[in-house]
Amino acid sequence: MVTAPNRTLDVVALRSFVAVCDQGGFHRAAEVLHVSQPTVSHHVRRLEAACGQNLFRKVGRASRLTAAGGLLLPEARRMLALHDQVLARVSAPTPTSLTLGSTEHAADLLLPRLTGVLGGTVRFRLDRGVNLRAALDRGDLDLALLMGTATDDRAADAGDLALRWFAAPGWRAPAGPLPLVALDEPCAVRERAVSTLAAADVQVSVACEAAYLAGVLAAARAGLGVALLATMGSTPEGLEPRPDLPEVAPLPMSVRARAGLPKDTLASVATAVATTLTD
Repeated sequence: MVTAPNRTLDVVALRSFVAVCDQGGFHRAAEVLHVSQPTVSHHVRRLEAACGQNLFRKVGRASRLTAAGGLLLPEARRMLALHDQVLARVSAPTPTSLTLGSTEHAADLLLPRLTGVLGGTVRFRLDRGVNLRAALDRGDLDLALLMGTATDDRAADAGDLALRWFAAPGWRAPAGPLPLVALDEPCAVRERAVSTLAAADVQVSVACEAAYLAGVLAAARAGLGVALLATMGSTPEGLEPRPDLPEVAPLPMSVRARAGLPKDTLASVATAVATTLTD
């Protein structure tokens, strides 16, 4: 029984063959590939053995492609490009977890639901929007759930967050401007509260400012004023809805990714957020 010759087109040999074509000779190809010229020659001979054809012919001191070599060259480029693409994709590190930042609005209800939708390991960081954006730029976060619409290809829209007014049970507005408790500026929910009341000709004064949502809730429970909150249909403990105040349009939300995060990851998280917001 006669053993069939080896007709494998070796990737290393193909790379040497293409380098000879691109550099105009075996010596220059060897320099570019950081190997010896005999090594390049050996690679080409292996290809010629596999193809059963000469790939180069001598013209004076130069090497020129034969008809078979001319046929092989574009195919070799395609094979090398595909090889490199596949290798890059399968060798890229697969993250074992995602680090997702979020503003505090509705975080206690939204993030647990989002964990179930996303699956895997998700770590969360709650902070103000300006701090989350800075963390994304530093690469400390993979993604951040933020107020506002997507503004570039590193962000994707993720649905709308409903907002409602709340106050302490039995709370009555005093005479004069309506007292509001809210987060420090800048805050999209605070801006929406003030603009909504202004559009309804309701005078407003900021009675209490807080750095974090817990402070807003505590101030509202203490009867210092009304608060505009995102609660996804629930009522915070110690507060009650105030349907007598002007209806508030929902705030758009978006997911923003750090530089280099795959776009399909961004899209899947944005879809998961939108699904959670509509549940």
